[in-house]
Amino acid sequence: MNLITRDPIFGSLFDDFYEFKKSNSIMKSDIYEKDGKYVIETDIPGFKKDDVSIDYEDGYITITAKKEEVVEENANYIRRERHYGETTRSYYVGNIKEEEINAKFENGTLKISFPKEEEKSNVKQIPIE
Repeated sequence: MNLITRDPIFGSLFDDFYEFKKSNSIMKSDIYEKDGKYVIETDIPGFKKDDVSIDYEDGYITITAKKEEVVEENANYIRRERHYGETTRSYYVGNIKEEEINAKFENGTLKISFPKEEEKSNVKQIPIE
């Protein structure tokens, strides 16, 4: 059985490319509007609810997922591809009330919903004399 899956000649060249693509695949999101609210659904595979935190500051919702590395004792790793460390993604949502932000984490998907902010026009007509 061959446990090493990369090509011995070009493998290391493409491993760097693969690692780049893999790191960008964390926290893929869908953003949509439903029932007068905006919803952000973000996949955070391999993380537990306790590994994830959400902050709201200056109009931005920031999701942070942090996972500590676990090393199996006396194991001779051939390859390690699972993600450990911290990843963050921010979304500009405007001025909303913190207490109106709802979040639920289930089966590796984080769902954040908040009321749609009414667009206010800053255009004021100035009378001409």
